[in-house]
Amino acid sequence: MPAALMAAVCLLSSGLAAADETPSSGFDCQQLAQRETPETAIGWLERSLWASHCYLFQARAVRISGEGVRTLALSHEIRDGVEREAASYLDGPAVVYERHGRIARDSLPALAVRGASPQASLPTIEDHYRVSLGGESRIAGRHSVRLDIEPLDSLRYGHRLWLDRSTGLPLKQVLIDVGGQIIETFQMTELGQPTLYTGKVEFDVLPEAPPQPWQLGWLPPGYHSLALPQASSIDSLPLGHRLYSDGLASFSVFVEPLTTPERALYPGLHRLGVSHAAVRHLRVAERIYQVVVMGEVPPEMLRRVAVQIDYRPIAASQARSATP
Repeated sequence: MPAALMAAVCLLSSGLAAADETPSSGFDCQQLAQRETPETAIGWLERSLWASHCYLFQARAVRISGEGVRTLALSHEIRDGVEREAASYLDGPAVVYERHGRIARDSLPALAVRGASPQASLPTIEDHYRVSLGGESRIAGRHSVRLDIEPLDSLRYGHRLWLDRSTGLPLKQVLIDVGGQIIETFQMTELGQPTLYTGKVEFDVLPEAPPQPWQLGWLPPGYHSLALPQASSIDSLPLGHRLYSDGLASFSVFVEPLTTPERALYPGLHRLGVSHAAVRHLRVAERIYQVVVMGEVPPEMLRRVAVQIDYRPIAASQARSATP
């Protein structure tokens, strides 16, 4: 969802939370008004990630990619501590994306993904990215600070972020591939006067990951798994969705049985806009399963993950201990 590239950037760092706040309470947005202007790149990134949760705003934006140019209307609201976000395309096919929910405590929703990603922190991001200040400019009529986020390996893409100097909100983002080419540009063209929320944005607690038989034989360094509820099960084989993230980049793993030929995708790599998908078919207990690994990350990494996914039966003791 394009809005996630700009308005849903959200890193939860325990360093900003008050000492008496419990995981189920929330973050007091008024803390942002009391903090001094950051002096470091990491300081700006931290402020931006919180600002994206705490400011109410309406905006217009443009998305530029290999698919062309699209314009959008963005909105971010908070009601009783719960965020409501929407992005509506204003040209071409009428498409509206919406997000509604609480923040996952100590989690990192990725820049180009819908939802939350695993536990992480700013120091973890610096293990895999070089974050630096890149000067100042004017975006959407507002003064901005540029952050250059360069990957330290070929397992993730780079980012450039232009942050509103007054609020810390992201005004522009550029996604850069491993060869240094721009994949996508997402930029606000108009930002109404943002208003800082006067209360707390509520935290949510993610469930612990249940044991599951679909195992990754290789996980890229720095990526971690987030527990998501299994969608269903067939013949005791859990299906559904798993999400992995390094704090900025993320990819998803989907597993489903191929019950009809119409649902089958050709094995191999597929390009889906700025994302890629690696597809593999795997036979388990006389049934064919389709494995799809998808994300806005280097396609070779997705292929390597997909090739090494395997089914490993869960021991009966593990299954009993995981039952509520």
